[in-house]
Amino acid sequence: MSLPADDLRRLAETVLTRCRAKGWTLATAESCTGGMVAAALTDIAGASDVVERGFVTYSNRAKSELLGVPDELIAKHGAVSAETAAAMAEGALAKAPVDLAVAVTGIAGPSGGTKDKPVGLVYFGVARRGGKTLTERQFFNGGRADIRRAAAARALELLAASG
Repeated sequence: MSLPADDLRRLAETVLTRCRAKGWTLATAESCTGGMVAAALTDIAGASDVVERGFVTYSNRAKSELLGVPDELIAKHGAVSAETAAAMAEGALAKAPVDLAVAVTGIAGPSGGTKDKPVGLVYFGVARRGGKTLTERQFFNGGRADIRRAAAARALELLAASG
């Protein structure tokens, strides 16, 4: 079951409103969502006063080169892990002049899953300047498009709760 586009828009509007109220800017660091979080935010006119930049770091190399995620961390915990999600969010915060960053890394399928890390597993990281980095593990059902949309929606919900 796919999430209606109106739901993503409503979530994105909430994020922008809350960040504006605090004078915050944000960055996204996305793997399995491939930029969907940033796209949902920037679909709204005027989002440039909040959205500073987005990183699409689909490969492990990109996570390391663009966000500074240590190769050793990925080797030890995997690209789809709480540790990598936290490092991605912290890396976005370090590489961008922003107050808030969200990271998404997961397995959207239809292949690539394992017994320990099945298709639908997604980790999120949320980092706030001067605050503690939070991570969350979620499992989403459905096909690739459903998993990606649900992950993007959850990332927006986490941003809204943080902003």
